[in-house]
This record gives sequence, structure tokens and C-alpha cells, in this order.
Amino acid sequence: MAVLVTGVAGFIGAATARALLERGDEVVGIDNLNDYYDPRLKQARLTKLQQQFGNRFRFERIDFADATALKAFADTFDVDGIVHLGAQAGVRYSLENPQAYVHSNLVGHVNMLELARSRGPRHMVYASSSSVYGGNKSLPFRVEDRVDHPLSLYAATKKADELLSESYANIYRLPLTGLRFFTVYGPWGRPDMAMWIFLKALYAGEPLPLFNGGEMRRDFTYVDDIVRGVVACLDGPPADDGNVKAGGSTSPHALYNIGNSRSEDLMRVVQLLEQETGKKALLDPKPMQVGDVRETFADISAIERDHGFAPATSIDEGVPRFVKWYREYHGL
Repeated sequence: MAVLVTGVAGFIGAATARALLERGDEVVGIDNLNDYYDPRLKQARLTKLQQQFGNRFRFERIDFADATALKAFADTFDVDGIVHLGAQAGVRYSLENPQAYVHSNLVGHVNMLELARSRGPRHMVYASSSSVYGGNKSLPFRVEDRVDHPLSLYAATKKADELLSESYANIYRLPLTGLRFFTVYGPWGRPDMAMWIFLKALYAGEPLPLFNGGEMRRDFTYVDDIVRGVVACLDGPPADDGNVKAGGSTSPHALYNIGNSRSEDLMRVVQLLEQETGKKALLDPKPMQVGDVRETFADISAIERDHGFAPATSIDEGVPRFVKWYREYHGL
């Protein structure tokens, strides 16, 4: 029996696969290796897993939005659990290529729910996003808050994934858990995210693009903390007992915020990057980006209560680790 991890060549996917393999699980990973960002980084993540874990890690290039290909591949192994992390990510890119989000995040998510329905794994954990909170003004964001006003297509697709999952949990009694991730960072991270963009600009001597003039706050969450939460949730499927779960469902479907539970000033992150690189940042203030939000802040009390999740890494520890990895990866 194996755990199926989608988006396994991605940032969180590769880190989750590593944690599962390190504890002795067999992992089957799929990814379409698209070019949203440099596929060489995705391949490097896969190579590390293949070199370290050999045949306990099996990878196949599959687009899970292709129902026929997904089913044919899934028929070749027994599925114990599913960690569905594959998605078309990014708020800003959804303004340029909305079809990619419909293809991956809507069609693809339904395909994964259908796979879970037909194969009956003990649990499917899937990725949602803090973006679903949209323009909510009440902080910290709670899973009980209404999330009916997304500010981007990306956020709308993630809210739709939660609704689709609720319907499958209700009709088919599938154990499902959705995780609303809050600004994940760390080694092997994504080049389209602020911390990587800022660090690249610092080393290149270029201005750092600061949306809303840098007056932004984010609940930055270190990747190792995120992975511990993902694995803990996978191991604890919601019971089909009619009781209300986190997020409000009485079906076997739970929703959790997974973050650091601290909202950090973006300029504090810039200061830490300056400190670690010994370089002074050139600043390029820009207006607020369409679809973006000024502040995120996770109430993690539900996942703390149900799964013992406790983030352990502050940005003062995490940012230097990311900079160290970045230097090694780029040979700086």
C-alpha cells in the first residue's frame, strides 16, 4: 500500500513525500512538470528523492486533470492514503491564464475526488489556501469565518474545491481534510513567491518590488512546520460520526488553517534578508496588486486541538535557513 502524493515535484509536495518516506511509507508521486516556473527546480527535487529513497519512491509524469491517464496509472498500485497538493498556484498568474486554474484546480480536483471515491483510501488530504478569506477584515482568520467573497480566480477555485469536497464527503462518506496554507517558505521554495523574488533581487543588485509600498503583513510559515501538520492530518481522518468538524461539516470533512499564527511585517522579512546577505535592499514601491490582500493571520486553534499542530520555526530561524539553501543551490 502506498500514499499517493500529487504535485510531488512541487515545493510542499516534495517536502511531504520526503517526510512520508523517512518514516517508512511507500510513496507514489505524480506531477505534470509544467513550466509555471523553472522545471529544472522541480526535477532537482525529484532527483533528491529518487537518489535517497530508491524504489520506495515511484514517480510518474501525469496530469491529474486528465481523467483517463489518472485512472490508468492509479490502477497499477494500491492506494492507502492521498495527499493532493497539486494545483495551479499563484494569485497574480490567475489574471493572465484563468484556463489553467479551471483545468487543474477544478477539473483536476474532481478527478482526484472520483479517484478517492473509486479506490476508497483511508483519507484524502487536499490543499486549500488562505486566499479564500479574500477581503475579510476580522483577524485572525478563523475556519468558521464566511469566505464568500474571493478577490482572485485562484481563491475562487480553492473555495470551490472545498465545496466540491463537502459534497463528496456528504454523498459518498469520503474522509476528506482541506488545509488552508498560509505563505509557506523555506529551502526548495517557489521562485514566484516574495521571499525568493526579494533574495534574487538582492543578489542581482536590483530593486525589490514592494506592493502596497511594502505595507503588507503575512503569516509566514516554515515548510517543515507545514509538513508536520500535513502528515498529522493524514494520520487522523475525520470520523463519520455526525458531529460538527472544524469548518462546520457534519460529514467526514474537516477544514483547517495551517500557519505560523503570527502576522509578520513584510519589511521585517526584508531586514532579515539584508542581514543574512550583507546587502542593502533597493526598494521599488508599487501599488496594491489586483486580487491581493494586505494582511493574513491564521487562527490555528482547530488544528492544534484536533492534531496537536504547533509551529516551531520563527522567521528569525527560517529566513537564514532559506538564504543558506539558496546560496548552495545557486552556487553563490
